[in-house]
Amino acid sequence: MIRARTLNLGVALLALVVGACSSVPPIRYFTLVPAPGTETAAAPAAQSFQFELLPVAVPAQVDQPQLVVRQGGQGVAVLQGQRWIAPLGDEVRGALSADLARDFHALDVTSLPAQGKAAVRIKVDVRRFDSVPASYAYIDAAWSVRPLKGGEPLACTSRISETVGEGYDALVQGHQLAIARLAGQIGIVAGALANGQATSCPAS
Repeated sequence: MIRARTLNLGVALLALVVGACSSVPPIRYFTLVPAPGTETAAAPAAQSFQFELLPVAVPAQVDQPQLVVRQGGQGVAVLQGQRWIAPLGDEVRGALSADLARDFHALDVTSLPAQGKAAVRIKVDVRRFDSVPASYAYIDAAWSVRPLKGGEPLACTSRISETVGEGYDALVQGHQLAIARLAGQIGIVAGALANGQATSCPAS
């Protein structure tokens, strides 16, 4: 009888543990890098080039494994169940590299020395990376393009906002679109400087 009661108690405790574990929502992972085959309209008069893209700096407030979203004027929330698949700076850099390759037929030779020397070096410092669910995704970035065959570097700023719908998928997609627009602005400058042409910062 004692053994039976002990066994029943063990089974009940096991059921409670399993039930508690099953009630924990799974963690979702997101990426800013566009999926292969994602198409956007190419920039007018886009010119191909080779580039080095330095590591991208992001604000410390959002440099977390979790998505960080704004709540009201001063509040923020760290979403434990919604996470980036890689450090945010790496995600932004990967997305920019992929967008430049797609829209400008450019080649990122940062880690490919055998492919030849880069024509330009690109540096990006993200100063704000704001996420407001069901409202907007906003990026404020300072960036520069330096021609590596002589010529003066050009430093610019971009402030880009994308309206987003309900849900975290829409929020991440908004940031993907904002980064694609940023890559478009950088690519126009980089293509011109790589080909020895005068250019200026695009309108923010």
